[in-house]
Amino acid sequence: MDSLLSRPEAAEPLSLYGREAVKEELRNAIGAGGTEPEALLSSARDSLSRRFAPTLVRAVNATGVLLHTNLGRAPLPEPAREAVLRVVSGYSTLEYDAGGGRRGTRQDHVRRAARELFAAEDALAVNNNASAVFLALGALAHGRSVLVSRGELVAIGGSFKIPEILEASGARLREVGTTNRTTVDDYRRALSPDVALLLTVHPSNYEIRGYAGTPEPAEIAAVAREAKIPWLHDQGTGSVVPLDEFGVPGEATVAECLAAGADLVTFSGDKLFSGPQAGLVVGRADLVARLAGHAVARVVRPDKLTLAALAATLGAWKTGRWREFPLYRAAAAPLGVLEARAERIRSGVAADGAAVSLETVPSLALFGGGTSPEKRFASRALAVTVRDVAADEVASRLRGGTPPVVGRVESGKVLLDLRSVLPDEDAVLERALRDLASGG
Repeated sequence: MDSLLSRPEAAEPLSLYGREAVKEELRNAIGAGGTEPEALLSSARDSLSRRFAPTLVRAVNATGVLLHTNLGRAPLPEPAREAVLRVVSGYSTLEYDAGGGRRGTRQDHVRRAARELFAAEDALAVNNNASAVFLALGALAHGRSVLVSRGELVAIGGSFKIPEILEASGARLREVGTTNRTTVDDYRRALSPDVALLLTVHPSNYEIRGYAGTPEPAEIAAVAREAKIPWLHDQGTGSVVPLDEFGVPGEATVAECLAAGADLVTFSGDKLFSGPQAGLVVGRADLVARLAGHAVARVVRPDKLTLAALAATLGAWKTGRWREFPLYRAAAAPLGVLEARAERIRSGVAADGAAVSLETVPSLALFGGGTSPEKRFASRALAVTVRDVAADEVASRLRGGTPPVVGRVESGKVLLDLRSVLPDEDAVLERALRDLASGG
C-alpha cells in the first residue's frame, strides 16, 4: 500500500480526497482482482471521482416550465447572485449594527424594503412559504379554530396539505362552503367565539370551473372585521406586478391582496418574486410582531445567504429592474427570437450526421411552480428524434450529460422548449445535441 501511495499517479487523488479514502478504494480494486499499480490507481481515481461528485449541479431546463420546482424554481437575478458572493467571502453584519457597535436584527436587512415595496405596515422573512403559513397559524390560532373554504384545502406536492399544516400548528380546521362554491354567508354562519382566524389560500396548481364561486375580497374582509378576527391570505406566488402582458391575466399581486383588506399575506420568495427560497409575511404590524415573537420564528428563520439574496431582489424590484430578471426575460422573449435561437442550434448540430433530426415546432410554456394553473403561453421548441432510438431513451441520454438537459416527451419526440432555456445555455444545448448525434 505504501508503495502504491508513493507513486506519482497517487499525488492528485491524495490531494483531492485524502489518504484514507484513496486507501479504501485501492483495497476495493485489489479485492476485485487488480494487480497492476497503474490500473489499481486508475480504478481508485475513477471510483473516487464518482463517489465525491456533487449531486446538486446546474441543469438546463428545457421543459417549458419557467418555475420548475424540481429544477430549483426561479434562477436568481444578477444583483442577488452578486450579494450572495459578497456575503460568502467572509464575515458579515448578519446580526450586527456596525454603526452603533451593538447586536442587530437579521430581519432589518429586508424589513424596510419589503414594507415599502408592498405598502405594508411590517414584514417578516422565513425560510419558505409553508413555514410562513405554519408560523402564522401557530402564533395566531393555536388551540382555536380557523375558517377555510373547502375549495381551498389544497395539497401542493410532498406533505404540504392545508389540513395537515393546520393540525401540526395546533390550530383546528373549520371547513366552510363546498368544494365548488363558497359564499360570504357560509363564513358568517361558521363564526363562533372559538374562531381565531380566517384563512384563504391561493389555489396554486388547480382551477375549479363551471358552477363555481367564491366571495369577493371585500366581502371576506368585511366578515373578518365584523368578527374582529384577522384575515390571513396565503397568496403563495409572490406576484409583484400583473402578468397580463405574459398572457396570464387575473393574478392578484401581493400589494393588491393587502389593499383588498387582508391583514397578513404570505408568499414564496422563489416563485414570481424571483428570489431565493424564502417565505415572506407582510401586513399589520401588531400581527407581524406576534409572529416574530413566537418560538417557531427562530426555527424557521432564514440564513445569511438567503437574506442577502432576498434583500438584493427586493432592491431590484424597488428600482424597477425586474424585467432584467432571468424569469421575466424568458417570459417576455418574442417568438421570433426563440425561432432564431432554435435555427442557430440546428445549424450547429446539422453537420454532425443524419442520425439526429431537429425540427423547430410550436410549443406552450407556463410559469408553473403552482402560480397560474392551466394558463399557458406560446413558445418554440426543438423536436428531437434519433433514428432507431425511442424518445424516452433520447430524453434519458440528454439527462445523463454534463450538465443534464431536461426536456419533455410528446408524441414520440423529445421537445426542448427554448423559453425556459437561458440564452447563455444555447451553446451547452448545442454541445449536448452534438454529443447525442455522435453517440456520446
